[in-house]
Amino acid sequence: MNANIRTAQKADLDTINRVIDAAIMTWDLPERVKRLSLPSYHYNEVDLNHYEIYIALAGARIVGVVAWDREPHRVAQQQGLLLHGIYVHPDNQRQGIGTQLFHEAEKSVTAQQLDGILVKAQKDAETFYLSRGMHKLAITDSEREFANRYWKPVEIRD
Repeated sequence: MNANIRTAQKADLDTINRVIDAAIMTWDLPERVKRLSLPSYHYNEVDLNHYEIYIALAGARIVGVVAWDREPHRVAQQQGLLLHGIYVHPDNQRQGIGTQLFHEAEKSVTAQQLDGILVKAQKDAETFYLSRGMHKLAITDSEREFANRYWKPVEIRD
């Protein structure tokens, strides 16, 4: 499926959060953990000022969302885009929508002339991120670092 991608607007937030909820409910976690964590993944109007948020549309229906920090994040000696996550409605997963949303993040890395993309991902997403050319970062401080961090260097093309 080739979805249309556009910047999220205030009016999209309720639907975005429903897509996120549906995607999270597919994760391999206890049901209680999923229910309790849902609100921390939701975006609100203030978030539109701090994150770049894009949506994928199938017709007029929002089927996916990607978000990243507007400010670069330091990874070792490099500057990267901190990807908050890619969420695709379960009915639309495995149709290329997540890949399209990932490409939006790659375009932003290139436009900002950053070194790459960093994501702190749910364990279930490992295969997706590895198949996009990311590699898992080693943990040097288990008390401070998220266990499932992935990095992808992005070449800047002139």
